[in-house]
Amino acid sequence: MLFYSAYPQYEFKYGVHDPHTGDVKNQWESRDGDVVKGSYSLVEPDGSTRTVHYTADKHSGFNAVVKKSGHSSHPQHYGHHGY
Repeated sequence: MLFYSAYPQYEFKYGVHDPHTGDVKNQWESRDGDVVKGSYSLVEPDGSTRTVHYTADKHSGFNAVVKKSGHSSHPQHYGHHGY
């Protein structure tokens, strides 16, 4: 009995940009046989953007490069101190 498996090959991408919730992210990935390549990014709660580029294959395993860009910002909180 012979078994044949399909050659693994795909591509996908998606993105979200919701100004109401602040959810901003995207991703793409492709696979050709045993080689996977991709990238994703997201806006962190501090306003900076984290981007990850990755590759994976049977010889090198999984490898990722992470970069952070933009300026971190933290909101000012003003409270009433009861004076």
